[in-house]
Amino acid sequence: MNTTPTATIDRPAWLTEDAWPWPVSALTTPDGPIAYTDTGGNGPVVLLVHAGMWSFVWRDLMLDLAVDHRCITIDAPGNGLSTRSDASGVTLSAASHAVGAVVDALDLRDLTLVFHDLGGSAAVAAMGARADRVAALVAVNTFAWTPDTRLLKFGLSFMGGAPMRELDAATGFFAAASSTRFGVGRHWDAETRAVFRHGVDRRSVHRYFADARRAADVTGAADAALRGPFAERPLLTVFGRRNDYFGFQPRWLERFPGARQEQVDGGNHFPMCDDPAAVAGWMRRLTRRRDAGSGEPV
Repeated sequence: MNTTPTATIDRPAWLTEDAWPWPVSALTTPDGPIAYTDTGGNGPVVLLVHAGMWSFVWRDLMLDLAVDHRCITIDAPGNGLSTRSDASGVTLSAASHAVGAVVDALDLRDLTLVFHDLGGSAAVAAMGARADRVAALVAVNTFAWTPDTRLLKFGLSFMGGAPMRELDAATGFFAAASSTRFGVGRHWDAETRAVFRHGVDRRSVHRYFADARRAADVTGAADAALRGPFAERPLLTVFGRRNDYFGFQPRWLERFPGARQEQVDGGNHFPMCDDPAAVAGWMRRLTRRRDAGSGEPV
């Protein structure tokens, strides 16, 4: 993908430095500007990918990890500070291209790929073509294969359907619910929750759900990468103990018998927000053991 050099974004008034204490840059791509944050020191590189909402879901984890890791987040097309595209630009394919474009532009290597929700397929598909750059995987309440159960297919179709999308466009119910203590906002005050809601496009999140049901090119590429170049990579899975309705965590273990699996007690769909210190600790164990060259399970 052809890109142009990055530039720092003038942050909107609602995204205060207290809420997001790092500069945001933009990479111009054929799909439009892609916003990303690159912060932290010279430690292990961690690429954090989510699709559907925006990078703010990683904020509390980054506040912990950036002390001794280099953390990069990406706003997938349609949300956050990336271009607010029409329906044709809000797809898992566009999100996957955005991931690849940022990785290539920053020349990221030896990275730990961390992905959440619909960011799973987008991230794994993008990096499957760049597998030599990936040292380890962290799956956070996510899957990265073609939807293959009735329950999952129904959930994606229901949340991605036009009635749900237009109801949300009128009411903002999904971002509001996601910002509560049962979503990202367990440890946030009202002002921080409001910042999160500002960055969520009410239609885009549902368009990602809909596309996940039909994006066989992306989900198929992700599935192939898990079975191929990533099959021997260290894997950590992190789920909320209350939120694995689709049985994703056991399925990860079927594919990666040596995976380390963790659950956040009382955690829901955003375990990295429910207990960021615990998740950061599990990730440090992964990156430190990998850097030490240990052959032990992570």
